[in-house]
Amino acid sequence: MAAAPPNPLPVAYQAGTSLAVPPWLNKGDNAWQMISATLVGLQSVPGLVILYGSIVKKKWAVNSAFMALYAFAAVVICWVTWAYKMSFGHKLLPFWGKAGPALGQKFLLKWATLPETTQFYGSGEVETPMATPYYPMATMVWFQCVFAAITLIILAGSLLARMNIKAWMMFVPLWLTFSYTVGAFSLWGGGFLFHWGVMDYSGGYVIHLSSGIAGFTAAYWVGPRSRKDRERFPPNNVILTLAGAGLLWMGWAGFNGGDPYAANIDSSMAVLNTNICAATSLLVWTGLDVIFFKKPSVIGAVQGMITGLVCITPGAGLVQGWAAIIMGILSGSVPWFTMMIVHKKTKLFQKIDDTLGVFHTHAVAGLLGGILTGLFAEPELCKLFLPITSSRGGVYGGSGGKQILKQIVGGLFIIGWNLVVTSVICVVINLVIPLRMPDEELLIGDDAVHGEEAYGLWGDGEKYDPTKHDIYSDDTLHPRPSSGATQVV
Repeated sequence: MAAAPPNPLPVAYQAGTSLAVPPWLNKGDNAWQMISATLVGLQSVPGLVILYGSIVKKKWAVNSAFMALYAFAAVVICWVTWAYKMSFGHKLLPFWGKAGPALGQKFLLKWATLPETTQFYGSGEVETPMATPYYPMATMVWFQCVFAAITLIILAGSLLARMNIKAWMMFVPLWLTFSYTVGAFSLWGGGFLFHWGVMDYSGGYVIHLSSGIAGFTAAYWVGPRSRKDRERFPPNNVILTLAGAGLLWMGWAGFNGGDPYAANIDSSMAVLNTNICAATSLLVWTGLDVIFFKKPSVIGAVQGMITGLVCITPGAGLVQGWAAIIMGILSGSVPWFTMMIVHKKTKLFQKIDDTLGVFHTHAVAGLLGGILTGLFAEPELCKLFLPITSSRGGVYGGSGGKQILKQIVGGLFIIGWNLVVTSVICVVINLVIPLRMPDEELLIGDDAVHGEEAYGLWGDGEKYDPTKHDIYSDDTLHPRPSSGATQVV
């Protein structure tokens, strides 16, 4: 009897070699997806924890960093307990999935599926089959979890230096449940915007537009910082701000590169476009600072970096490199204009205290990116990722004009939903506990709220003594008024 022919596949990829390696598992895809999730997680912890703790006034460093850390932990538990399936499970409503736990072994170890993502032609025939990445549900649950977590942390940037920490503890699970899950299911999980063909490659709408609008809305209900803090709010450590920003930038490789759900050619395109747009935007923002304020602002460069990363997110794997440069030019200039010019001349922006300007860096940049994606989405790249295979941007003719309209409508839905739901959540919480800290806590800061301070030493090795040291000494250390982006922050 002739011997069986040798198996051409390496042993590591032969089915049945191990119970832990089922036939459908692609080790490369699984490894990249878990790495991407880890990169996005690092953007939050420690990335935004460091950035928030260093970009704010010294007396708010601990509180700001802890708001980010708490949000990350709270989202993880809420996500696996009920919110994942509301975002990516079976349909309850056209914009919402059915709640349920993602904790059992039978669910987490099975082949990953997004059950509502099958796309049909008008005739009823299947255009694009259901998304079934080649790894287990556990990988998908964790990957999507870190996206949900960073959304709440971005939102917190609007509320730093005055929101009652206990009110924040209530806000996180409520907003995750009633706002984030709706956007995620509608655009990613197989909801009505997904099947209509609205493009959001990696969260320009689901994450950035929603957090920017919700943060601005919540800032209205919480109220402003103390007058003294609004007048002067210098970063306590610009170097650490750059460290946090660096983690944010490099982590975006996982943010955008992981959304094809595979280590494929579109993932590579997304990562390259992300860096092109971010670099262009940073340079444009810095150039505008030099032209109008006569000096390059480091905080301004960070803002420009962020707006570039946000703007490319909805189209990272859908546009060509030249389009990423154009998007970078616009993301470095349009949000700069709204933050530096419009903000200072508009009563609404002056009244609502958005601490870190999240409205400009995330809502404006996210909506801008979504519309530009509808303009520049390349047809062949669209086929690699989108459920509607005939999708294309406006510059490519055909149905491209309608795509821009779809992008605008999708953005308006996210804006409207977040305005209403965030307002309701804030009003309900305020019935139970005040949204804003009492004045005595606003005066002192971290020591009053947490009993801890970011820097244990005062002056030349001297421990802080309220009878000897002015509570606002971090204001008096810098007699010259700041200008440019630093003043806005």
